Amino acid sequence: MNESEKARERRVREGYFDRFLVGRGIDIGCGSDPVTSDCVRWDKEDGDAQELHGVERESFDWVYSSHCLEHLRNPGLAIGRWWDILKPGGHLLIVVPDEDLYEQGSWPSRFNGDHKWTFTIHKVNSWSPVSISLKNLVQLLPNHKVVWIRLIDEGYDHSGGIWDRTLGNAEANLEMLVEKLR
Repeated sequence: MNESEKARERRVREGYFDRFLVGRGIDIGCGSDPVTSDCVRWDKEDGDAQELHGVERESFDWVYSSHCLEHLRNPGLAIGRWWDILKPGGHLLIVVPDEDLYEQGSWPSRFNGDHKWTFTIHKVNSWSPVSISLKNLVQLLPNHKVVWIRLIDEGYDHSGGIWDRTLGNAEANLEMLVEKLR
């Protein structure tokens, strides 16, 4: 799915491209759907997204990844490495599927067999045996300021039933924006 394209109109409306995705950036796991046309693209053919071999420390003004973290072996290791390549003053923007809206209480995933993790923001306990709290994950980052961690459900059909409600333009995401302090 072209998750970045789905969210483009909303992001333009919210001012992302003028406030947070400014300067030199990298889109990790973008496939054929980069968040901007001029960013550095990193996908499977470039190597392991957890390790980013060959990418220099503090070489990007922003780091973006949409619907990649749930596919990786170790999200904590990945986010730490992504933080490492971010310049002080830069922004890390991560988008992952919300475990309740996307997985709908079932594991393993009915809709994507490659998902290794589910994500939540606020729950102490989850129905998912592989749930990760974004609030806990961000605590691994030194010298950070959380701009927001929020649910994005624009266009989502909340009417019920078990089916992939992310088809079409619907979003069922958690979005985390973090600033690397100087």
